Amino acid sequence: MLPDLLEKNLNIVICGTAAGTRSAKAGQYYAGQGNQLWKVLYSTGLTNILLCPDQFNKLLEYQIGLTDLVKSQSGMDQKINFGEVDLANFKSKINHFNPKLLCFNGKKAAKFFFNRKKIEYGIQSTKLGTTTCFVAPSTSAIAKRWWDVSKWEELATL
Repeated sequence: MLPDLLEKNLNIVICGTAAGTRSAKAGQYYAGQGNQLWKVLYSTGLTNILLCPDQFNKLLEYQIGLTDLVKSQSGMDQKINFGEVDLANFKSKINHFNPKLLCFNGKKAAKFFFNRKKIEYGIQSTKLGTTTCFVAPSTSAIAKRWWDVSKWEELATL
């Protein structure tokens, strides 16, 4: 679907579940109408300008990377077949690039990654190598009723 935006020793890698339909079609991360990622990165100071989805490559200038847990499918989380996820490959990739923080954009990918039915927002007790894991509320427009920018602000302070 979308190419990883990764390099060694980033401050943060933001990990979604899978590319949304609009993002996959456009070839751009978080391109869905109403997705708040670009606004939240700017409002929390993680970027000093408001980037657009077609500028996602510029995130490397801010030591931020992007990936998705599911690389072989796109669409809404409810339609993703998690049986096709290569979790060992994902963990190997994160260990190789060794970011300071791995931030799951929403609970769905985090629940699958940690193999838990329930998960709380914020820093997780489990690390991946030396990478601290963090769960933030989904920036998807569909998740707006659960939106809470405070966890994204917490991520920015880390």
